[in-house]
Amino acid sequence: MGHTHLIVGAGRMGGALIKGWTRGRKPVVSPERIAILDPSPGDDAKAAIEAGAAHLEALTQTMRDVEHLIIAVKPQMFDQTAPKLAEFIPQTTLVTSIMAGVSLARLADAFPERPLVRAMPNTPASIGAGMTAFTTSAGVSKSQKKDVKRLLSAAGKVEEVASEHMIDIVTSVSGSGPAYVFYLTEALEAAALDVGMPADIAPLFARETIIGAAELLKKSDMPAEAQRIAVTSPGGTTQAALDVLMGEGGMAPLMKLAVRAALKRAKELS
Repeated sequence: MGHTHLIVGAGRMGGALIKGWTRGRKPVVSPERIAILDPSPGDDAKAAIEAGAAHLEALTQTMRDVEHLIIAVKPQMFDQTAPKLAEFIPQTTLVTSIMAGVSLARLADAFPERPLVRAMPNTPASIGAGMTAFTTSAGVSKSQKKDVKRLLSAAGKVEEVASEHMIDIVTSVSGSGPAYVFYLTEALEAAALDVGMPADIAPLFARETIIGAAELLKKSDMPAEAQRIAVTSPGGTTQAALDVLMGEGGMAPLMKLAVRAALKRAKELS
């Protein structure tokens, strides 16, 4: 069996997928079945190449064995990359894009009559803790959807969504969401400094508070609201802070405005 999986773009996100596919004694995809098209692959891709994956700097001949093409380049590179890919892969190849803002219609123009998948991971996928949504064109079979989910699960949790419109919504929530959490961490650090916490420890307390709270969410079946209530004593310090955060013009309405702004931009990009 030849190279059945061709991944184009092996930076942070592409590398995370490759790492997830090839780790362990029973890899999802063995390195020998992977071809990596990238002139400057990242460390995870280099490790796979050392383990037997093929490293391509350009496509020069038809890759007849490729069953699945994963495109993980920057969206602005798509128009210059797609024609060569379409020329050298079989008509039966399943094409999966993890490029933000590249619609199924654009994929169909570049790869006519092929089964297509549009996926939206987020940056925690780079450490195997991502949240990815995907949707497909009409020509994708149940077995191909199962294979897509298996491959994308190498970078974290995966959920199929019903429409491409939902991909834009996912982009505004989980795609951009890590930046919201990072900014919350920045804001908590700034607040700590404002009330007198030393500059050498304020970043540590802010960062570890966010990390610890995220671990609690991950390891408990309790919804976020129930966890908030559980740690909030009536009339206590947490309640005093939440009265501000949950008041008029507080965090919830601001988050709605933020997500709606991200959604509007996602639609414009698509």
